[in-house]
Amino acid sequence: MELLEAYRSLWSNRSLPATENNAETVLYDAIRRDLLDEMTHPRLRKSPYEKFSLALKRIASSSLDAKQQYELVRLYVQQLENLPSR
Repeated sequence: MELLEAYRSLWSNRSLPATENNAETVLYDAIRRDLLDEMTHPRLRKSPYEKFSLALKRIASSSLDAKQQYELVRLYVQQLENLPSR
């Protein structure tokens, strides 16, 4: 739940309702949707690698502590590696 709160602090305009039981699943799904740029019109979508780069910049420039930054970057890498090849 702590990492989900950290994610919410970076992307405050996203509503991510979660309970203790499904917080991890909600976070993984939010990161996957971010990498696939699903909240953008299809003609304007960026590649997962561009979205990954933008997310890393946002995380690095945030006021989160180093452990939270590391964990979020780790989750982004994990989700990027799990995306289907195009």
